[in-house]
Amino acid sequence: MRTAGIALVFATGVTIAAGALAQSYPTKAVRVIIPNSPGSGLDIIGRWVSQKLSQIWGQPVVVDNRPGAGGTLGTGIVARSPADGYTLLVAASNHAVNLALYTNLPYDTFKDFLEIAPLAALYEALVVSPSAGLKNVSELIAAAKAKPGQLTFASAGMGGATHFSGEKFRLAAGIAVVHVPYKGGPEGMTDVMMGRVTYYLPPIGTALPFIKAGKLVALGVSGRQRSALLPEVPTIAEAGVANFEDMLWFGMWVPARVPAGIVDKLAKDTSRALAAPDLREQFRSLAAEPMSMTRTEFARFVRSEAEVAARVAKAAGIKPQ
Repeated sequence: MRTAGIALVFATGVTIAAGALAQSYPTKAVRVIIPNSPGSGLDIIGRWVSQKLSQIWGQPVVVDNRPGAGGTLGTGIVARSPADGYTLLVAASNHAVNLALYTNLPYDTFKDFLEIAPLAALYEALVVSPSAGLKNVSELIAAAKAKPGQLTFASAGMGGATHFSGEKFRLAAGIAVVHVPYKGGPEGMTDVMMGRVTYYLPPIGTALPFIKAGKLVALGVSGRQRSALLPEVPTIAEAGVANFEDMLWFGMWVPARVPAGIVDKLAKDTSRALAAPDLREQFRSLAAEPMSMTRTEFARFVRSEAEVAARVAKAAGIKPQ
């Protein structure tokens, strides 16, 4: 009985100590690794969230860009970091998609990380050149079906977010079109404007200046609801491609085995940061929408996105490297 009592007291003490540790967290600078280049949408969103967390915590939050290998380089660094809550990962949807692109990832996407929270979603605009003479999604689909394999769609690179977006639309619409990958989004956008490529699905914020200038025509948007930035443009689902939805999303993770109290505090404080009016205004300037999910919901969402990516990759004939 005495031994059991001592064990209970010890366990209680450990629990109290762990709770105190979580409540005092963080007591020093926190590093946020972003596996993309400075200036990217992910980098901008990650820095805005990091600044807000720094204000909440009263501690420095230092952004460390580690691009390379499709985002797997920086992600691998986080996986190998100490599980103390002082190294965070802010990554895009390719964190889930990479499972369909790489056969030998240097980490386990699900076992080596704990989901904290989704941060933001960027929906896309289906755009064509004014010279294409296409007024809506139905006309684009009809043109593609009339000329199988002759229409084209652009992407910012093989296996990237805009590639998967284009493939998802192709499969949902039941059309045969040719993928034209570029080294970046601006090159693809330019060739669509010039009429060299038929269509593109870039983030709304990226395409918006060209739509407003009359250099691109928006046929549809990829969200469930119309965009406040393009209220006159129907959703792709509304325009006839039933249940179509697609987005580029960003989220936050920590290495597995970070104490539960710290994980919960991170989730709570991140939610608080995302609710801040000034951060929401910053998001709007990038046509980004804050996302809200519990940690459990986010974990399910990431797994669902990985499953969708695997199905799209298989249907599109994208071979893992």
